[in-house]
Amino acid sequence: MSLRTPSHPSSARGRGLRSALLLAVALPLMAPLAGCSYFNSNKEEFAPDEPADKLYNEGLSNLNAGSYDEAKKKFAEVDRQHPYTEWGRKSVLMTTYANYRSGAYTEAITNGNRYVQLHPTSPDAAYAQYLIGMSYYNQVPDISRDQERTAKAIAAFDEVQRRWPESEYAAEARKKMQIARDQLAGKEMQVGRFYLARRDYTGAINRFRVVVSQYQQTRHIEEALHRLVEAYLALGIAAEAQTAAAILGHNFPDSEWYKRSYALMNQGGVQQAQENTGSWISRAFRGVTG
Repeated sequence: MSLRTPSHPSSARGRGLRSALLLAVALPLMAPLAGCSYFNSNKEEFAPDEPADKLYNEGLSNLNAGSYDEAKKKFAEVDRQHPYTEWGRKSVLMTTYANYRSGAYTEAITNGNRYVQLHPTSPDAAYAQYLIGMSYYNQVPDISRDQERTAKAIAAFDEVQRRWPESEYAAEARKKMQIARDQLAGKEMQVGRFYLARRDYTGAINRFRVVVSQYQQTRHIEEALHRLVEAYLALGIAAEAQTAAAILGHNFPDSEWYKRSYALMNQGGVQQAQENTGSWISRAFRGVTG
């Protein structure tokens, strides 16, 4: 039996016959692609989800054994199969930790940020943020290189102590932040000394100014003040040299750098270390000299 369409299929009946014909032609072409299951799609079998706790504990076992890649696979499966459960939440945190432990710091930062964004009120959010900071911190280079990661570590640790000040990670974050800030100050000092050695006194002063203004609590502050004395004397700006020396002597009277500054001023014929309260140096230290 064959279906025949009208010569001019303008009626609804004609359009229906044409559609039926097209479907009859199409089905044999489509059937080989789908196989026998084409008419039995509701019978397709899928692998059932594995229990979340089983996957999670397998991940922990791999983690404890140092098999970080296998651990990450298990935690990823928990996250994929059970994304809106407590196990899923924990798996994101443990993936962050596994990446951190294995030195995959970029992935640890990505996962840590994801955790904090998805679960900002979780009791583990502070730890996730701390792991972000540590991932940057462990990549801090020596002071001869760019310090972008150092600045990012400081920002991440600052987030910990600012958002979760009562957490067990806040105190450690502050310690790591101080070490990182010392690193940034050291970078400024290195560049400042470079300019000073080449008699670019203005360039040197600008670098030492950063240390005095932003990194007063680092170990570099005494030398920064002395170098300001040195640079200002070289430029013939005695008042600023006197101010730097006065603040150095007031805050660090036993410092070797103060002894050097005092000797340098005597050699330059500047006999007295006197603070000019209108100086930027004095303003930067107002809270200290107060």
